[in-house]
Amino acid sequence: MISIIDDDESVRLATESLVRSLGLGASAFASAEAFLSSPERQSTACVITDVQMPGMSGIDLQARLRSDGDGVPLIFITAFPEERIRSQAHAGGAIGFLAKPFEGDEMIRCIDDALRTTGQARP
Repeated sequence: MISIIDDDESVRLATESLVRSLGLGASAFASAEAFLSSPERQSTACVITDVQMPGMSGIDLQARLRSDGDGVPLIFITAFPEERIRSQAHAGGAIGFLAKPFEGDEMIRCIDDALRTTGQARP
């Protein structure tokens, strides 16, 4: 299961469609808080999250997951690819940091890398 978190519905739907086209399960959330309180959190093999969202940011989500002892791989997407944020994401173990708009191939590579870190692969 890949969990997609983005406050922009069009990005959420497009990313979910890409993930499903790879034969993977996907759940989409409009906020980090909605993901954290969902039952899908426990079955998530990878999180794709926007960096800047109302409420909890993607970086804050990463920090929360790590403080909870959750090492799930994260892929960040952002319209504002600042080097400081990129460094922070990578320091927390991010698998990818993609600037919007990104190519589908870039996302697929990141998903494959994330699944490999958990001992999984696409069907």
